[in-house]
Amino acid sequence: MSDIAISVSGLGKRYRIGAQQQMYRTLREKLNDKAMAPIRAARHMLTRNGNGNGNGRSSELIWALKDVSFDVRRGEVVGIIGRNGAGKSTLLKILSRITEPTEGYADITGRLASLLEVGTGFHPELTGRVNILLNGSILGMRRTEILRKFDEIVAFAEIEKFIDTPVKHYSSGMYVRLAFAVAAHLEPEILLVDEVLAVGDAGFQKKCLGKMGEVAQEGRTVLFVSHNMAAVQRLCSNSLWLADGRIHAYGSTRAIVKDYLSTHNRNLKADQWLDLTRSSRIGSGEVRFKSISYSVPGSEAATPVTYEPLEFCLELESDVTRAIGSISVTLSDHHGNRLVNADTLIHGSSVKFEEGSNLIRVKLDKLFLNPGNYVVGLWVADPISGPFDYVDAAAQIDVTKPAHQGAGQTPDNEGLVPCSFTVVVDKTTRGQDAS
Repeated sequence: MSDIAISVSGLGKRYRIGAQQQMYRTLREKLNDKAMAPIRAARHMLTRNGNGNGNGRSSELIWALKDVSFDVRRGEVVGIIGRNGAGKSTLLKILSRITEPTEGYADITGRLASLLEVGTGFHPELTGRVNILLNGSILGMRRTEILRKFDEIVAFAEIEKFIDTPVKHYSSGMYVRLAFAVAAHLEPEILLVDEVLAVGDAGFQKKCLGKMGEVAQEGRTVLFVSHNMAAVQRLCSNSLWLADGRIHAYGSTRAIVKDYLSTHNRNLKADQWLDLTRSSRIGSGEVRFKSISYSVPGSEAATPVTYEPLEFCLELESDVTRAIGSISVTLSDHHGNRLVNADTLIHGSSVKFEEGSNLIRVKLDKLFLNPGNYVVGLWVADPISGPFDYVDAAAQIDVTKPAHQGAGQTPDNEGLVPCSFTVVVDKTTRGQDAS
C-alpha cells in the first residue's frame, strides 16, 4: 500500500462572479427555457454585434485555485497558510468532495473527516445526541464504534446538560465544540480542519490543539488551515503557503512561517498609524481593528527599547455599544512563538465600547524582549462565544537595546527573553550559621 494519503495534481477551481445565480426550477420552467433558447440566442447575437441594448449582466471568471499539486504522506500533519482569499478553504472543500474541481484531481486514500464550518453536517432540528450518531454514520463509522466513543465526545464538547436539546438552540461556541469533538474522536484516517480555533474560548482552543496533537501522534493525517502561526508551528512539520490560488511555497513549517510573516508584515515606527482594514483576519466582525500605532513613553526613541515602557494605541469599530471582555496585544517571534500577551482578560474586568469608532491604549510597563524584530498580533473577543476580530500578524516592530545599561542588564543576552537580576555574595558556607 502506498504511503501517500493525499495526492493532488494540477488542481484548479474557477468561479464566475457577477453572473446571476441559477435557481432550482420546475419542469414547466425548464421546458419553457428550452423553447425560448433560439430567441435568446438571436438576442445574444444582436448584443454582440452592437445592435442590441446591451443591458445584459456582465460576469468575470476568476481562479480560486490554479495548478495546485502536492502530496501528503500518511501520518503527516500539514499546515495550510495564506491571506484571506488565497484559496485555503476552497482547497479543503475540494478534498472533502463538497466542491468539484474545474481541472485536475485529488486522490484520497483512507477514511476522511472534515471540520470546515461551524456545525457542518448537523441537522438543526435534531438533538446533539442524534447528531452525533448521524454525523458519525456520515463519516462512515459503525454504530457500535460511535457508541463506544459517545461519552468521550460529550465530555470533550462540554455539553452534557444540552445533549438532548436540538442543536438549533446551541450557541456558536457549543456548535463548534460538538462538531470538533465528533470529527476528532471518531478516528478518521485523514482529518481536515479549517480554522476551528476561530470560535470558542481560550480554554477550548487549548483543548483543540491538545487533541490535534494526540491525533498527530497516533499516526493519522491532518491538514490544518489556520491564521494562528504559533499553532501551525506547534502542530505541523510541513506547511503549504497559498497565494492568489497558487502554491507559493511548500516545505518546512519553520522556514515557511518565517518567510510568510516577513513578507506580509509592515514595519511600524513610533507615532505612526498603520491601516489594518485590509489585513488578513478571522472573527465575526462585530468589532474590528481599524488601525494601530505605538509610542515609547518618556523617551525620544523611534523604536521600542528593552526594559522600557511601550504603549500601543488601537482604533476599533463596534457595530453596537457593548462590553468587551478580552482585548489583547501579542508579540511573537518570526517562528510564531508568542512571547508577550497583554490581555485585558487577565484583569478580570470588561471594557465598554461605544457604537462606531473607539480608541484604547495598552501600556506595557517594561518590555522584556531582547533586541530584534517581532510580530504584533491583535485580538478582541467575547470570552464565551469567541473572537470578534483576530489579526494574527498586524505589523512588525524593531526592539533596540538600552542606550545605558543598568546593573545586571547585559546587552547581548542569549536567552529567549532578557531578565534583570542581581548577585549577592554570601560569606557563610553551607552547614555553618552566620554569627
